[in-house]
Amino acid sequence: MVRISIVVPAYNEEKTIENTIENIKKSIKNLKDKIDIIVVDDGSNDKTAEILSKIKDIKLIRHRMNKGYGASLKTAIKNMASDYILIIDGDNTYPTSPIPSLINYSKKYDMVVGTRTGRIVKIPFLRRPAKWFLKHFAQYVTKTKIPDLNSGLRIFKRSIALRFMNLFPDGFSFTTTLTIACLTNDYNIKYIPINYYGRKGKSMIHPIKDFIGFTNLIFRLTIFFKPLNVFIPISAFLFILGALKLMRDFILFESFGLGGAMVILTAIQIAFLGILAELIIKRTNL
Repeated sequence: MVRISIVVPAYNEEKTIENTIENIKKSIKNLKDKIDIIVVDDGSNDKTAEILSKIKDIKLIRHRMNKGYGASLKTAIKNMASDYILIIDGDNTYPTSPIPSLINYSKKYDMVVGTRTGRIVKIPFLRRPAKWFLKHFAQYVTKTKIPDLNSGLRIFKRSIALRFMNLFPDGFSFTTTLTIACLTNDYNIKYIPINYYGRKGKSMIHPIKDFIGFTNLIFRLTIFFKPLNVFIPISAFLFILGALKLMRDFILFESFGLGGAMVILTAIQIAFLGILAELIIKRTNL
């Protein structure tokens, strides 16, 4: 029998955590798989800890201080022995009704993601441009269509999480890192549409700061997993720029300038650097 752990990270979720867990229990009531509910109280300073201590049939893990969303998930992953991990936020933004579908699809896929493309999607307006840019930037560097880059409702094999554990940050970038890691390592991913509701209480996400962090993360992960996807476009751009500079110098001065040649040589060096990085990664994965 497959064993599944449902992990709920919680930080100051006194208004919603009890209802979230009740809904989770209802959604898995008729499932035959062995399912545990693990809640990680990430150093909450409201009544979250008190409420969780009174809820039965859950495994409660507490952080003495707030460490972050990713840190909570990593703590749970390290303290379980399940085959699969299903994550869901404790703020009632994600519906629990798709959980049986996610579990069912997980038997055929390495990861199943609930994509926020359903009938009801209440993503704050100020976050939409950043999310659009990050998704398309990730699609460009991974060469893969991504319906939802960082959905917090998904199920994946624990073995995948353990493989990339050292890459996962302590903050909100956990799901983004997991998505990029799976896409660049040829794991099979299934996307299913879900609703997404408005959050009760203050969000922990800082739009500008996290946008810069997410962009940097995607760029670094792509270099780590698929360096050619980064180095080759840069090399091609510099090569074309250098060639145009040489053509301009020849037309205007009837000679080739040193600047254009240097740019072309830089482009060639960057291309070889990308090829070398790709060979190292492939050899490491043998």
